[in-house]
Amino acid sequence: MTDLQAPLRNDVRRLGKLLGQAISTDQGQPFLDKLEAIIRLSKAARRGEVDTAELVNALQQLEPSELVPMARAFGHFLNLANLAEEYHRVRRRNSLVVSKPDPQALNRVFDEIIEAGIDPQHLASKAAALQIDLVLTAHPTEVNRRTFIQKYETMAELLEQLDHEHPLSSRTTDLSERLQQLISEAWHTNEIRSERPSPVDEAKWGFAVIENSLWEAIPTFLRHFDRELKRVSGQQLPYTAAPIRFCSWMGGDRDGNPNVTAKVTEEVLLLARWMAADLLLGDISNLLHELSMSRASAELLAHTGPCSEPYRELLRQVRQKLNVTRDWAKTCIDQGWHAPEDTYLEDAELLQPLLLCDRSLRQCNMELIAEGCLKNTLRRIACFGLSLVRLDIRQNAERHTQVLDELTVYYGLGCYSDWTEAQKQTYLLRELSSKRPLLPRHWQPSAEVQEVLDTCAVISRHDRQSLGSYVISMASQASDVLAVALLLKESGSGYNIRIAPLFETLADLDNAPACIDTLLQLDWYQDYCAGHQEVMIGYSDSSKDAGALAATWAQYRAQEALASLCQRHGVDLTLFHGRGGTVGRGGGPSHTAILSQPPGSVDASLRVTEQGEMIRYKFGMPEVAVRNLELYAGAVLEASLVPPVTAKPEWCALMDSMAAESHRQYVKVIRQTPEFVPYFRQLTPEQELAKLPLGSRPAKRKQDGGVESLRAIPWIFAWTQTRLMLPAWLGSGLALAQTIEQKQQPLLRELLHEWPFFRAYIEMLEMVLAKAEPAIARHYEQHLVDPKLRPLGSALRQQLRQAQQLIPALKNSSHLLSDNEMLRQSIQVRNPYIDPLHYLQAELLRRDRNCPDQTIERALMVTMTGISAGMRNTG
Repeated sequence: MTDLQAPLRNDVRRLGKLLGQAISTDQGQPFLDKLEAIIRLSKAARRGEVDTAELVNALQQLEPSELVPMARAFGHFLNLANLAEEYHRVRRRNSLVVSKPDPQALNRVFDEIIEAGIDPQHLASKAAALQIDLVLTAHPTEVNRRTFIQKYETMAELLEQLDHEHPLSSRTTDLSERLQQLISEAWHTNEIRSERPSPVDEAKWGFAVIENSLWEAIPTFLRHFDRELKRVSGQQLPYTAAPIRFCSWMGGDRDGNPNVTAKVTEEVLLLARWMAADLLLGDISNLLHELSMSRASAELLAHTGPCSEPYRELLRQVRQKLNVTRDWAKTCIDQGWHAPEDTYLEDAELLQPLLLCDRSLRQCNMELIAEGCLKNTLRRIACFGLSLVRLDIRQNAERHTQVLDELTVYYGLGCYSDWTEAQKQTYLLRELSSKRPLLPRHWQPSAEVQEVLDTCAVISRHDRQSLGSYVISMASQASDVLAVALLLKESGSGYNIRIAPLFETLADLDNAPACIDTLLQLDWYQDYCAGHQEVMIGYSDSSKDAGALAATWAQYRAQEALASLCQRHGVDLTLFHGRGGTVGRGGGPSHTAILSQPPGSVDASLRVTEQGEMIRYKFGMPEVAVRNLELYAGAVLEASLVPPVTAKPEWCALMDSMAAESHRQYVKVIRQTPEFVPYFRQLTPEQELAKLPLGSRPAKRKQDGGVESLRAIPWIFAWTQTRLMLPAWLGSGLALAQTIEQKQQPLLRELLHEWPFFRAYIEMLEMVLAKAEPAIARHYEQHLVDPKLRPLGSALRQQLRQAQQLIPALKNSSHLLSDNEMLRQSIQVRNPYIDPLHYLQAELLRRDRNCPDQTIERALMVTMTGISAGMRNTG
C-alpha cells in the first residue's frame, strides 16, 4: 500500500536539515547540538519516556544570548512544516494516487445535486446566479511578515520542481542550493516587524495575495467549474458571471481603528484601481503576443480598418487607455483626487473591445484560441474588474448617532440620542424625503463628526463597482440603518449602496428579525433596498459575549428567522458571516460550515470574511486557492439546491436547553467569578501581546477597559498561547454532560448523525479540544499565577478534560479526531516543536514581569509568533 504521507515527511526532513545548516553556520555547532538535544527531550517527554521537568530544566539553563535564537529556531521549523504541509495538499490533489475519492470535489458535488433530482437546467441557472463575496480582512492574526510569505511561496515552487527531478541530477543540486539560500535569508531576517503596519500596508498585503495567487487561480477555478457544469447540463457560465468575487475591509474598516481615516480609504480605493490596471495591462500584453492572427470578422475590421493584424491593432488601443487609467490613479494618490479623463471607469467599457475580439475569433473558426488567454482575461474582468476588490466601509452605529446629536442640538431640536426609536425614525424619514440640504452651510462639527462626513464624501466620489457594503457594527434598531442612508444622501451619493447592519451580541442577534422586519415595513426603505437585504452576523463578539455554544445557536436561530422573514416580504436575503480563523470566532472548514446553515438561508448568495493568516493558508498558493474556491462554490450551490434537513422541534428544544445551560456556565466563570480577570491576566500573555506589532488596530476598543473591552481576536490569541483554548469550549462541555446525565444521549446522537448544524459544531469543538493541552496550561499557572487563584485554574482544567473525554464517548470512538487521521497526525507532529516554545514562554513571562529587559521581551515576542505558526489558527 502506498504511503501517501512519505513525501511530506521527506520534505519536512529536507527543510529541517537545511534550517539546521543555516542555524549552525550562524550560531555555531554547539548551539545546534543543544537545539537538537532539546528536540529529542521534547519528543521523549511526549512519549512519556522522560519527565517534562527535564525539558523545562534544559530550557531554563539557556544562556541569555541563546533565548532569542532558540525561540526563533522552533518558530522557523514550524513555519517550514506548514509550508511543506500546504504544498503536500497540492501534491495530493494533483496525484493519481489517492486514498479515497474526495466527496467535496466539484465533480462529486455536481453529481450529487443531479442524483438528488435537480433538473440540470435549473442547476445551470442557479450556477450562473451565484454571488459569493469573500471579504478579505486584516485583523491582526497574520503574524508572518509579507517578506517571509514571499520567501515561503518561492520555497513551495522549489519543492514542486524538486518533485520532478532525479535525486542525483545537477538540477536537483541547483534547486537544493536555492532552497538553502532562501532558508538562510529567512533565518537572517527579523520575523518581528519593527513597527505596526498601517492600514495602507495591510491593503497592499491583501493586493499582493491577489497578484501572486488569485489572479492566476480565478480563471483556473472557473475553467474547472465550467467543465463540470457543461458535463451535467450542457451549459457554461456566461462571461459576465462571477460566482466568486473579492471584497476587502483593509482600509475601509474604521470601527475602533482611528488609523483608518477618509484619506486612507480614498488612497486604498485608488491603489486598488492602480493595481487592477497594472495587472490588466499584463494580460493585454500577453494577448498582444498571442492574438497575431490576420483573419477577422467584418465587425472587428469596421473598428480597426484594413490591417494585417486587426486584433493587435484593437488591443493597442486598449493598452493605451489602460495606461492612462493607471497613470490617473497614481496621480490621484500622489496629488489628491481629480476627475478622470479618457480613462476606463466601468468594466463594460473595457469588456467591449475584448468581447469584440472573442466574437471575431469564434466567427472565423478560431474558437480554440478564444478559449485560451482571452477567456482568462474576460473571467478576471468579471471577478476583479477595474476596482480589483470592492471595498466595504464599516463604522460603529455610535459614530452616526454622534453626527445626528450634534446636528439636532445645533438646530435646537434637542439631542437625537435621547429620542425614542419612533421619534428617530420619523425624523430620519422626513429628512430622507426632503429636497433641502441637511447640513448647515457654516456649521463647524467636531473632528470625529467631520471624519464621518468626510468618509461619506469619499464614498460619493467613487463608483458603485468600487464599493461593497456599508456595514454598521453594534446595530440594534432600524434607525441605525436609516441614519447611514441619510448621511450618504447628504454627501451626494448617486447610488444606493448596500447597508448591512451587523448583529453581534446575543441580545442583538435575538432582536435582529424584529429590526429587519421594521425596516422592510417602511415604504421608503423598500424602494431603497430594491428587493435585496444584506445582514451581517457577528461570530467573534457573540462568542465572547455568550460562549461558543450559546452564540452558535443564537446565530442559527437568527439566520433561520431572517430567511423566513425576508421570504415573507418578497426580499432576497444575503447573509454576511463575520467568521474568524478559530472555533471561538466562528472558524472551521468552509464547506462544512456552509452546508450546516439553516435551510433557505443560502440561496446562491453568501458573503463571508476571510481573516488574518487564513487568507494565506487558503489563498496564498494558486493551486490551494483553486481548491478553496471550488469548495466555496460547490458548497453554496449544494446548499442552495439541496438544502439540509429542517430541524425537528425536539432538536431545537434540546439546543435551547443546552445553549441556556452553556451560557449560564460561561457567564458564571467569565462575569460572576471575581478571580477570573486576575487569573486571565496572570496566566496568559494578554498584556504582553499589546507589544507585538501585528496589525493597525488597537487590541482594545477602550484602553482603560477590562476583559469586556478586549477585542475578540486578542482574547482568543491569549488563550491559544497557553493551550487552554478556553473560549471555544467553556460551558459547552458542562451543557453536553448535563444532557447525557438527563438520559438524552440517544437524542444527542440523533442530532449528531442527522443534523449537519450540530455535527459541524461538534466536529469544530473536537478539533479545538484535540489542540488543547491541560498539562501545558497547568505549567503556565504554576509559573505565573498567584496560588490563591489556582483553584479556579484547576476547576477549568477539570472541565476541559471532561469535555475531551465526552466527545469521543458521544461519537463512539476511542479518541479525539479518530475519523480525521490527517489532522490528528498534523497536531502530533507539531507538538514536540511547540512544547519547548510554551515552556520557554512561561519562563520568559515570569522574567519579563519581574525584571524586564529587551532581550527577554524580544524572545517573548518570538515565542508568540512561533506558537501561532504551530497552532495555525490563532485568532
